[in-house]
Amino acid sequence: MNFSLKTYLNKTTDAAPLAVFRIGFGLMMCYGMIRYWLKGWIETIYIQPQFHFKYYGFEWVKTLGDYTYLLFLICGLSAFFVAIGYKYRLAIITFFISFTYIEFMDKTTYLNHYYFISILSFLMIFLPANATFSLDNYTSKISYKTIPKWTIDGIKLLLGIVYFYAGLAKINSDWLLKAQPLKIWLPSKYDLPLIGDTLMQQEWFYYAMSWTGMLYDLLIPFFLLYKRTRVVAFIMVVFFHVFTRILFPIGMFPFVMIVSALIFFDASFHHKIISKIKSLLAFTSAKAKNIDYKTVYKVRYSKLLLPMLGLFFVVQLVFPFRYLLYPGELFWTEEGYRLSWRVMLMEKMGNTTFKIKDGEGNSFLVNNSDFLTPLQEKQMSFQPDFILEYAHYLGNHFTKQGHKGVEVYAKSYVALNGRLSQLFIDESVDLYQEKESFKHKHWILPFTDEIKGL
Repeated sequence: MNFSLKTYLNKTTDAAPLAVFRIGFGLMMCYGMIRYWLKGWIETIYIQPQFHFKYYGFEWVKTLGDYTYLLFLICGLSAFFVAIGYKYRLAIITFFISFTYIEFMDKTTYLNHYYFISILSFLMIFLPANATFSLDNYTSKISYKTIPKWTIDGIKLLLGIVYFYAGLAKINSDWLLKAQPLKIWLPSKYDLPLIGDTLMQQEWFYYAMSWTGMLYDLLIPFFLLYKRTRVVAFIMVVFFHVFTRILFPIGMFPFVMIVSALIFFDASFHHKIISKIKSLLAFTSAKAKNIDYKTVYKVRYSKLLLPMLGLFFVVQLVFPFRYLLYPGELFWTEEGYRLSWRVMLMEKMGNTTFKIKDGEGNSFLVNNSDFLTPLQEKQMSFQPDFILEYAHYLGNHFTKQGHKGVEVYAKSYVALNGRLSQLFIDESVDLYQEKESFKHKHWILPFTDEIKGL
């Protein structure tokens, strides 16, 4: 059967799944901002530290001091407006900008699911998620029963990429043949009721978890797409993410993935959800009419939007493989590791100290706790770009104090996935003279073992 892009782009589908997705996404993001506030993380992560680690190319993103609370308030309110579909386009743009700005303020808190939320909210800017069951419909007295089919398929595709690439990343010798790092993490869960002192102490269970996790990530998008396996697949999604949440403190991510998986269900399922919400809120819908795809969307999509979204998905498909451009072991150098859906694949511990030398022959060691929070020091100890950035911060700091000809050297030992620690950074390299770039960091010492896989 020949596939016609033009025919596909003109297909429409029921708008209800996208409306339910919008509501779930908005409410979870709103709760996420409230959660950050209540736990005091705004203060401890963004306000108290005297130094913040930045993403390369985004050093211009500055912290806002006490105004950070206002930024979180804006982000939370915009998420709520997304949920209720009020001024949707402005709300989702505001959420995307504010949430992404928060993430750019300090890369110490980097998690794959924060990146996922940023790119998902960017995608949602271009989707008619307020087409039905939104306050925008209620105020304008117009809603749409149908929307372009590709708008829902786009979300399914993004979710599929996240899962499938996470599965591909698990096809490596540490994960499958050594059950690492689960063999390190799971025994510490001895206090879990019923299974803590039984399953969590059994080596076979570590391997079962490793192999099951790999197969789950690779296959679950396809099981969700296929109607006959969808219900069972969703039950697996719920079990997998709830169990993962019990085992590991990974915040909102499990719930985001559970709610997101609902978009794979048929429109009739989502209409039931909407009807239930309507009955609870006594919501009255505006008069609905069918969308006119050709007059409303055709020009905008064909000339600007579709090429832009096409490029967006090409980037999502290709960008995770950029690590192939670098020599050495990915888990060791981490060059190309972030933004590639490698989720919980390694346990890396480091001990990194810095020596300052000046032109007068003086030298002294730095107490990292004088400059970094415990979280920052932990992340810095084993990540090369953190080490380099911190070395420059130290060099600038002591130069401002009046030291001439400052040099900064690091002595770093790192252990990866249960191996003995080994020297990580070339001690003879003055890191203050090294510049951050997309080039390979030659001062990272070679990994003495081999991890086979993708």
